[in-house]
Amino acid sequence: MTKKDLAVKLAKEINLTDANTLEIIRAVFDLICESIVAGETLEFRGFGVFKTKIRKARLGRNPKANTSVNVPERRVVVFKMGKELKERVKNEGNQGSL
Repeated sequence: MTKKDLAVKLAKEINLTDANTLEIIRAVFDLICESIVAGETLEFRGFGVFKTKIRKARLGRNPKANTSVNVPERRVVVFKMGKELKERVKNEGNQGSL
């Protein structure tokens, strides 16, 4: 599903135009991105939590050259599913569709 697909479905649900709904979705995603970049934790009850964590530097391997490579420390985004979403995926995932 793309942002546009989401906007079309949501527009039908809340009786707004597709363009207005897409603008709202873009604004929400922009705010989420800004918060994540700022290092904030975003918690959506029942859905999940987005946060950043530091991955420590480590020694990796280049499979092509079969040589060791230093992988530097970096900040990554992690998502942890909320209880409600986890249950829905577990229960409805076995039926083939969400």
